[in-house]
Amino acid sequence: MPSYDILLFALTVLASLGCGLMAGLFFVFSVAVMKAFGHLPSAEGIAAMQSINVAIINPIFLSVFFGTAVTCILVIIASLLRWGEPGVIYLILGSILYLAGSFLVTAVFNVPKNNALASVSPTDPDSSALWASYLDKWTAWNHVRTVAALAAMAFLIIGLCY
Repeated sequence: MPSYDILLFALTVLASLGCGLMAGLFFVFSVAVMKAFGHLPSAEGIAAMQSINVAIINPIFLSVFFGTAVTCILVIIASLLRWGEPGVIYLILGSILYLAGSFLVTAVFNVPKNNALASVSPTDPDSSALWASYLDKWTAWNHVRTVAALAAMAFLIIGLCY
């Protein structure tokens, strides 16, 4: 296997693994964490989510989240250089799905909601309305991220099969 093929293979495996990790994280939030927080009193749910939003900004999470985005960009570039070869379209589609459906959705929808939530006091009586809206909208966008990351992983794996 030529070194260029090995590089594309390695990048695609790394991108697939990153997409899988992110899909799993998003999935757990969608099916368990946010549902559990929804059963808590508003002040407790807000405080718990604020704590998670601080704790998640750590080197391990950031390496996987941003590293997967960078790896997907490299997979797209390498794939475009091999345009017309079998499986390349799956690699490009998988990478775009992660970048648009997970990375961009996070930056445009979930992070601004997290920032808005960070600015309120959990015990402020007016925070209950924000919390109810946050739970619905943040979770809906999280479902998008979950499906996008999972589909991205699937497309990348299909591309590897060629």
